[in-house]
Amino acid sequence: MARKPKLTLVAASKPQLKKRAKRDWSKAKAAKFLTVLAETCNVSEAVRRSKVPMTVAYRRRKMDAAFRAAWLEAIGIAYSRLELMLLDRAFNGVEKVIRRKDGSEERMREYSNQLGLTLLKMHRETAMEADSELAPEDVDEIRERLVKKLQRLKKRDEEQEAGPPGLRSDAPREGDPEERDGGAAAPGDQ
Repeated sequence: MARKPKLTLVAASKPQLKKRAKRDWSKAKAAKFLTVLAETCNVSEAVRRSKVPMTVAYRRRKMDAAFRAAWLEAIGIAYSRLELMLLDRAFNGVEKVIRRKDGSEERMREYSNQLGLTLLKMHRETAMEADSELAPEDVDEIRERLVKKLQRLKKRDEEQEAGPPGLRSDAPREGDPEERDGGAAAPGDQ
């Protein structure tokens, strides 16, 4: 009984499945490549350590959707590790040894202003979002208005289902303009 060939999803004008060739990467080579890529964020180092040609790695990324997804995930992991390392350096500095002419040494911490400014730029939007959190009473008011609006919509749907066919109830009804909450004015409201 012949074994079914394993298929790989490949990129083309239309995604398709193709039979794997014997010269394709083994799972072990792919795992090694992706592990090194996640550790170093360096494709050259990953191909060197996994012993595959650079062109083969890029071709596989182009042709194999699962490998491409794993590649992107490895790069994401590497960037997260790099960001954590840079944050540590920005907060804790880097130890610098100063040697004097008399042979004595002094150790000090050096902090990079450029690194700190770069990290501030990267996280400015996140910090602004954290500062602009809504007060609990605002959240309650918004929730209450949404519930009322949903109840009106439900009532409309029920009326429309119960009404004669062909009757449309998508036109604004009484009470809608004040519930619009700063949205665009309906024609005639201007």
